[in-house]
Amino acid sequence: MKWKKLDERFYQRCDVVLIARQLLGKLLITRFGEGLTSGRIVETEAYAGTGDRASHAYGGRRTERNEAMYAPGGTAYVYLCYGIHHLFNVVTHKKDVPHAILIRALEPAEGLEIMRKRTGKSTSDFTLTRGPGNLTRAMGITVSMNGYRLTGNELYIADDGFSYPDADIQVSPRIGVDYAGEDALLPYRFFVRDNPWVSGKKVNVKMIGV
Repeated sequence: MKWKKLDERFYQRCDVVLIARQLLGKLLITRFGEGLTSGRIVETEAYAGTGDRASHAYGGRRTERNEAMYAPGGTAYVYLCYGIHHLFNVVTHKKDVPHAILIRALEPAEGLEIMRKRTGKSTSDFTLTRGPGNLTRAMGITVSMNGYRLTGNELYIADDGFSYPDADIQVSPRIGVDYAGEDALLPYRFFVRDNPWVSGKKVNVKMIGV
């Protein structure tokens, strides 16, 4: 499989919603000690910085936890949710503008055996990388990678020329942000229609090929 790593120009544009949509179909890749794992992005959510009530940076909030959001676009923002799940976000825009995109689901491409080992699964079903906590576990992404530059060689996103047809891309409000008032209704979630790896909808768990 041939691909081209996304560069800073992709991430440092001002439209976080557009970038969230354009990340669909791209490959999230990790290269750690166990080997290479990759998955095609099939679900994303945009968070539009200080004016977005659903964002960790709403109102200009700036803490040790969310400091990576204020880094230049092309930085990984990884945080711990409920003390259990490591959630991976892509920081966009320029330095000190805290836009970020949560990667919610992947369709595995390479390294299934490694993913199963990391997750403790004996077989591969759609829960392997469905949902932001599951995908980080499978890909080996932890909060220790918070602040990583996505232009490096261990954790990055690449384009292999594949894209989903416009008709297959759907838009909805984000999941689990009811606290955000009117901003909870913003159409900032993008996902691939009828893709079984997408989270937030009921599908039967089926076995996949390896």
